[in-house]
Amino acid sequence: MSCSGAAGGEAQLSLIVIMKGPQKGNAAVSWSSSLSLEEQCDGCPTAHPGQDRWASVQEEHHSRAGPAAAGGGGLLHRYIIGKKGETKKRLETETRTSISIPKPGVEGEIVITGQQRGAVISARTRIDVLLDSFRKKQPFTHFLSCALNQPIIQEKFLQFKEEVLEKCSQDHGVSSSLFQNPAKLHLTLGTLVLLNEQEIQRACDLLQQCKEDFVDQITGGKPLSVEVTGVEYMNDDPAMMDVLYAKVHMKDGSDKLQVIADQLVERFVASGLMLREWDRVKLHATVMNTLFRKDPSGAEERSSTMTGKSSFKERESFNGRNILKLFENFSFGEAQLDAVLLSQRYSSDASGYYGTAGRLLLH
Repeated sequence: MSCSGAAGGEAQLSLIVIMKGPQKGNAAVSWSSSLSLEEQCDGCPTAHPGQDRWASVQEEHHSRAGPAAAGGGGLLHRYIIGKKGETKKRLETETRTSISIPKPGVEGEIVITGQQRGAVISARTRIDVLLDSFRKKQPFTHFLSCALNQPIIQEKFLQFKEEVLEKCSQDHGVSSSLFQNPAKLHLTLGTLVLLNEQEIQRACDLLQQCKEDFVDQITGGKPLSVEVTGVEYMNDDPAMMDVLYAKVHMKDGSDKLQVIADQLVERFVASGLMLREWDRVKLHATVMNTLFRKDPSGAEERSSTMTGKSSFKERESFNGRNILKLFENFSFGEAQLDAVLLSQRYSSDASGYYGTAGRLLLH
């Protein structure tokens, strides 16, 4: 497992696990019953009888963690060590291991040393849990999206906005500040917490792997034609809405888009880069969001409790009953989806859409 600092040049940290005894190199390790220990120690000539056999492998484990770009290496460092070193000391005492962590700002590895295999594994598992907890507390940094900002969609969206404000502006909470930026209209597939450049690259590589493994077979090498029609909401009371979505579905009535979305999320969840929020991806495009009142440039919906620093308690809901009644079947037009994008939150490209860190071409 490895964990690294912020993408912007912060010190990098990685986790390696060793048994007590000589160790050379920076190989990550996994347990094995097929190789002797002297083969594991990267040239170490000393045999270590009586200790578990284990294999040294140059690989990246699926569980990676580190601070968000805004947090810096020191934040993660403090999270693992704890106040006055209490977390680290407790881990060492309870697992009977020694954990070496580089000082903040210093390149290096987190090294766990122990005489018993089970103790080392336990310590590594405990750190895995700590780092997973750290990741879950970070606001998401990227999301998988399909751009829906084609000219016809933008034109119809602006018509929708104009008509809503004309007919429903007297309803509680309805105002122009609720509406999505037309240049950033998109279909959301899932959100990610990518904590450094290495994780961003892993996400890009995974997108390409998904293209080879199943996407090309589903699309037949052609863009997906979709219709954006009708609106819906996800909370219980339409008089207390926070988010209103436009519904997105395949023009030919097939489930190709749904299958691609679900399989992409499955892969990203399995990789450890994405947290599961739903059993199936909800194909939707946000058109109104109460988060936009305070953050019109970078707000992006997330329906679970993992909303980063945006709290639902801070949101002023709006009464959407009339909007639902009047615009239930509103057509936002048709679009050709030619890529799944790894989009960066709080960013814009030359077109006004979110900055793109990677892409999976659907054709």
